[in-house]
Amino acid sequence: MQAKRALIMHPQDNVATAVEEIGAGEEVAIPSAGDVLTLTAAETIPFGFKLALRELPQGEIIRKYGETIGRATSVIAKGALVHIHNLEGTRARCDLERGGAR
Repeated sequence: MQAKRALIMHPQDNVATAVEEIGAGEEVAIPSAGDVLTLTAAETIPFGFKLALRELPQGEIIRKYGETIGRATSVIAKGALVHIHNLEGTRARCDLERGGAR
């Protein structure tokens, strides 16, 4: 069976974007810096959604396009779906900029 595909948008990213639906347990091939990174999907990743390139600890900044898109609200396993259930947006969060409680 051919590996499923995902793309890393920027070298600093810690997530990749699925370019086709990926089933739990399927191998994923991700072009990276002239090589191909392979990992196993920990769960189903819908087309266009993000998956973790490595284990991301709670509080880790999530990067896509080389930019911060949020923070992990729990530990995210390598190959797991990264979405609103485990990602907190940090853009336009004045409470965080002032050091306030979340």
